[in-house]
Amino acid sequence: QIYGYEDDSERFLAFQMAVLEWIVNSTMKLDIIHVHDHHAGLIPFIMQYSHRYQSLSSVKTILTIHNAQYQGWMDWSKVKLIPAFDEWKSGLLEWNHQINSLACAVKCVNKVNTVSKTYMNELMVNCNGLEELFMHENNKCTGILNGIDYSVWNPEQDEMISFQYSIDNVDWGKQQNKKVICDQFGFDEKLPLIVFIGRLVVEKAADLIGEAITQSYEQHGKHFNFLLLGNGDPTIEHSLSSIHEKWFGFAHIKMEYNEQLSHLMYAGADFLLMPSRVEPCGLNQLYALRYGTIPIVRRTGGLIDTIVDYEDNDGYGICFNHATVEEITFAIKRALSLHENSHKVNLLRKKMMTINTSWEKSAAEYVDLYNSVI
Repeated sequence: QIYGYEDDSERFLAFQMAVLEWIVNSTMKLDIIHVHDHHAGLIPFIMQYSHRYQSLSSVKTILTIHNAQYQGWMDWSKVKLIPAFDEWKSGLLEWNHQINSLACAVKCVNKVNTVSKTYMNELMVNCNGLEELFMHENNKCTGILNGIDYSVWNPEQDEMISFQYSIDNVDWGKQQNKKVICDQFGFDEKLPLIVFIGRLVVEKAADLIGEAITQSYEQHGKHFNFLLLGNGDPTIEHSLSSIHEKWFGFAHIKMEYNEQLSHLMYAGADFLLMPSRVEPCGLNQLYALRYGTIPIVRRTGGLIDTIVDYEDNDGYGICFNHATVEEITFAIKRALSLHENSHKVNLLRKKMMTINTSWEKSAAEYVDLYNSVI
């Protein structure tokens, strides 16, 4: 762990200073410096207004925001840690009576982008206090979806899964990998398998999963298996621990980080559950598409931009509107109903696997963004 400490502001500022020292002492001639989130948010300000780095003042800057809930707040007593600058510009550092690294970056850079178009729009109405700033700076803001690395996430070559497969034999491949999972966790492979993979935090609505799974079993019977992989908030972990005991043989909670198991779950699961309250882009649903696993998602952020409900025109996923136990439970009910139609499921799997979720398209959009500021 490299952050999450009381002296985070000093750590991140030291990192930013090291980056700038490396640049000014090198022979590089730069067109653009591209920073990410609040962790590097003071770099554009320091480049433009700190005396030591005036040689960088004409270099263009771009900010990518992955999660605007975290903003790098600092008390004004720490302003002395920032290299000497034109004090007339101190207002660029401030938001709501504090130094705010993310707000400062938004003010100072030439362009701002987020990791999905919808998330960019959401920041104007829900951004932990920066809504007005994003409305004011809207003219230099855009959204570019993340992509995934096809050399790592590829069911035809993935060495972390038990059986490799392609779009031509996706049903066979998923069933074989599902059998491996079911044998490992004591599940009935004939039942649909729903999985959750990720951090157990409020942003992911992980606090709702336990009750939603319980209600689903109580309302619809033990007609599906549920496997959760992840860790995070101790309170949420504790609330989920009873699910394994209460629904033994049908639900299993594995509280850890396990890269190999996650690949196997994408390959073997029928459905991936993502009930997120906040999801700037989301990668899990992109992995699911690549492996022919139907995403069950809440309509927010990048989930809106990447998943279309299967009952809508050209759709392939299961979508719901609000992060509530009731809507998650109803989405699971729809998944169980869909699973009964094996022909439809097979068509959806093939459709999902044809969707280009690689970096190819996104990289081209970043090149256009760079050209727009040079």
